[in-house]
Amino acid sequence: MTTDWYAWHADYDQPDSALSRRLAEVRVRIREALDAAPAGPLRAISLCAGQGHDLIPVLATHPRRDDVTARLVELDPRNAEVARESAAAAGLTGVEVVVGDAALTDRYADLVPADLVLVCGVFGNIVDADIRATVGHCAALCATGGTVFWTRHRREPDLVPTIVEWFAEEGFAPVAVSSPADGVGVGVHRFTGTPRPLPAGVTMFEFVGYRRLTHP
Repeated sequence: MTTDWYAWHADYDQPDSALSRRLAEVRVRIREALDAAPAGPLRAISLCAGQGHDLIPVLATHPRRDDVTARLVELDPRNAEVARESAAAAGLTGVEVVVGDAALTDRYADLVPADLVLVCGVFGNIVDADIRATVGHCAALCATGGTVFWTRHRREPDLVPTIVEWFAEEGFAPVAVSSPADGVGVGVHRFTGTPRPLPAGVTMFEFVGYRRLTHP
């Protein structure tokens, strides 16, 4: 059974759902990163952006909103249209929503290295080797001093400690990583290295989906 990724977003409207609590945590962390960002233009990219719930509402009310040029990439055109309408309603002229495969490096070539890199809702839906590869690509997607936001469930086997180690290997310092008790699986890392060139024509991961990963 395949997941309807448009219907999947309904859990965001349930205040007690894990998805809703995760969203609240991600938004807090994005606000903090924007608060601490240096003056001047900022770039943001969001992989598998869905309906843009992570980034768009934060930008809509943040003083730095007009400093941000953002690209949200989402495969489902229904979700992309919701994100596009939300950005337009908020007057966020710097936000672009692209329908397409978010795993392709070419989607971001003209907007990296970025100050904010959102990889939310991805690591729980791809195989471990692709998570490792994507963490490596984050060192090309993210600017020095920029921030990567990522999510991963804390169910067993809990891969989050290993993901944290992978980020460290790529030159990222942890800003915040939620504990298993929180049940939301949010990670935030700041890039302390020098961005590598982003390779052209590379597929960073294959979006398999949680159901297929757990029920092969």
